[in-house]
Amino acid sequence: MKQLRNNVIRAGLGALYFSGAHHLLRPLLSGVGAIFMLHHVRPARETVFQPNRHLEVAPDFLRATLSHLRSREIDIVSMDELHERLVQGRFDRRFAAFTLDDGYRDNLDYALPVLREFDAPLAVYVASDFAEGTGRLWWIALEAVIAKAGQIDVQIGNAALRLDATSPAAKQATFDRLHDWLRALPGERDLKREIEALCARYGVDIAALCRGLCLSWDEVKQLSADPLVTIGAHTISHCNLARQSEEIAAQEMAVSRARIEHALERPVLHFAYPYGDREAAGGREFALAVAAGFKTAVTTRPGMLFAENAGHMTALPRVSLNGNYQDTRILPILTSGAATAMWNGFRRIAAA
Repeated sequence: MKQLRNNVIRAGLGALYFSGAHHLLRPLLSGVGAIFMLHHVRPARETVFQPNRHLEVAPDFLRATLSHLRSREIDIVSMDELHERLVQGRFDRRFAAFTLDDGYRDNLDYALPVLREFDAPLAVYVASDFAEGTGRLWWIALEAVIAKAGQIDVQIGNAALRLDATSPAAKQATFDRLHDWLRALPGERDLKREIEALCARYGVDIAALCRGLCLSWDEVKQLSADPLVTIGAHTISHCNLARQSEEIAAQEMAVSRARIEHALERPVLHFAYPYGDREAAGGREFALAVAAGFKTAVTTRPGMLFAENAGHMTALPRVSLNGNYQDTRILPILTSGAATAMWNGFRRIAAA
C-alpha cells in the first residue's frame, strides 16, 4: 500500500511537471512562503532495504533546493523572522524556513555546512531523551531488526505470526505491517514493550542506535552556537501526543523545553509535534502549545503558508523534502504550492 502511494505521488508530480500546470497555478497556490521539513541529511546509503529512506536526503539535494529558492528570490529566514513576518503581514517578498526534526548528528555534520554556504538559517527540533542518549528510535530499530533477519516471529494480539524477510520486497512488506501495528498501539508503554522485545529477540541494541545517531547535549550546544541555528523542542520521548492524557502531553512539551533551556541557557520558543499528522496533533495539542508559551509549532501536514496562518501559529504546515523524491525537477512544483494543494483538496488552511 505504501509503495502504491509513493507511485501515485510520483506520478502526480510527473504529471504536474510535464503538463506545466504548476506554472499556471503558482500565483494562486504558492502563498506567502513555506516551511521545509527534513530529518536526516547525509550521503546516500547503498543498501537496497531502506524503509526509512523518506526521512533522509543527500546534501546535494539540499544544496539544489537552496539554489532553487535563491534563484526565485525567495528569502530564507529563521523561525523567529517567519513568525514576525506572519504577525506583521510583511509579504512583499516570499520566504522559506528550513526545519529538521529529532536532532540527528548528521544535521551538524552535513546539513549545517550546506546551509552555511547559502547563509541560510535552520531550526533543529530536539527530543530531549534523544540528546540524553536514552531515547527509542523505534522506526530505525525496526529497520535494523528486519535487515538482519530472514523471518520475523511476532505476537500480534492473539495471533502468532511468522513474517517473511528473505528478500528486499518481503522485508519492506514486513516493515510496513509492523510499523503500522506499532504506531497503532494504544500507549507508549505498549510500543516500548514490543519494540524492545523485538530488539532483544534479534540482537539489536536500541540504546546504541540513539547514541550513535543523535546529537549529544554537547553537540546540541555546539550546533546552537552557530548564529544560523535555532534549537526547538520536540517533546521528551518523541511520543504521539494525541494518545497521551492532557497532563502527560503538556508535561512532554513543558519538560522538554525546560531541559533544552537548561542545557543551552537560552529561551526555546519553537516546537515540532512528533509524527505531526492528524492522528498525532490536533486542536488539543495546538492549544497546549499555546499554553506552553511557544511562538510557533509545526506539524507534518503538507501545505504552503498563507496570510491566514498568522491566526494558527501552533498549527503550521510544512513541505516535506522527501528522500523518495530527490529529483531537482520537482523543486518548482514544490515551491508552486500545486502539490500540497492537491493533497489538501485545495484548502488553504488545515488547523482543526
